[in-house]
Amino acid sequence: MSLFSPTTVGAVDVRNRVSGIGLLVTEGVFPSDESRAYPGQPGIVTDAQAAGWAKVADAVHAESGTVFIQLMNSGRVTHPLITGTDRIVAPSAIAIQGETRLADGTKVDYAVPHALETSELATVRDEFVAAARRAVDAGLDGVELHSANGYLLHEFLSPTSNQRTDEYGGSPEARARFVIEVAQAVAAEIGAERVGIRISPAHNIQDVWETDDAETRATYEALVTGLAPLGLAYLSVLHADPAGALIQDLRRAFGGTFIINSGFSKVTTREEAVSVVEDDIADLIAVGRPAIANPDLVTRWEQGAEENEVDQASVYGGGERGYTDYPVLQG
Repeated sequence: MSLFSPTTVGAVDVRNRVSGIGLLVTEGVFPSDESRAYPGQPGIVTDAQAAGWAKVADAVHAESGTVFIQLMNSGRVTHPLITGTDRIVAPSAIAIQGETRLADGTKVDYAVPHALETSELATVRDEFVAAARRAVDAGLDGVELHSANGYLLHEFLSPTSNQRTDEYGGSPEARARFVIEVAQAVAAEIGAERVGIRISPAHNIQDVWETDDAETRATYEALVTGLAPLGLAYLSVLHADPAGALIQDLRRAFGGTFIINSGFSKVTTREEAVSVVEDDIADLIAVGRPAIANPDLVTRWEQGAEENEVDQASVYGGGERGYTDYPVLQG
């Protein structure tokens, strides 16, 4: 098995095992106004937004690529001045410590979120379902459910951000329940073979703390055990030790296509990517910053060519600079 060999992810064939090139996964896209995380973030709520994503899908397919849209409810990682709504939501009414930035650059303290009532969870679930339907109808190949990095679905998994006393909190199995239900509902709508999910055990980011190893293992084992029967397209995991016991145990429990990304605060190198696949640590590797700076990243890696460096000043700039203007190899 080689990094550069083709494979199948759910319902689609991909031409190499680099998630981001063989399989493109978009940035986080909000499924409802209430779930918008950042100024300038793309959504898939309106017909106009869906039409924009159809252009993206067409462009990717014109180059024989495949693309999944990452559906992300920000949960408490936002502010009503960003969402334009009366509230933001979370499993429990616990704010993140720190500040977020508004569209004009002003910083404000994170707001205390509304703790979702049990009866409201179906609405949030159905927002994911409707967004997934819009995405597939627009021509995208599938969706990735963002259950990582401190956003809403991840908030349900941690005992620090989820202090509920109903059937969605209080134990590892209960905290995993809502994420499983969202995955089930989306899979029922568009087909499990078009649904992936991303998790980040013990990432400890944005106040979603998972510092008790036994608790973390129990939670993610409950989650993956619940997901395994669905036959999802893939499980994508962000973790600093992808070859370690926890992550490899989760891989075996999932039993399907497995994507890994170790890039907490470091850039994934060619050497790491090759070894992850050749040493059977994962089926594919997820790559971010190198793929932004190198539109021909896989070609460069195949040839052992030098890579462009990311222009950090242009990241999150809101325009094409730093996204569509990096040079490709010549000759």
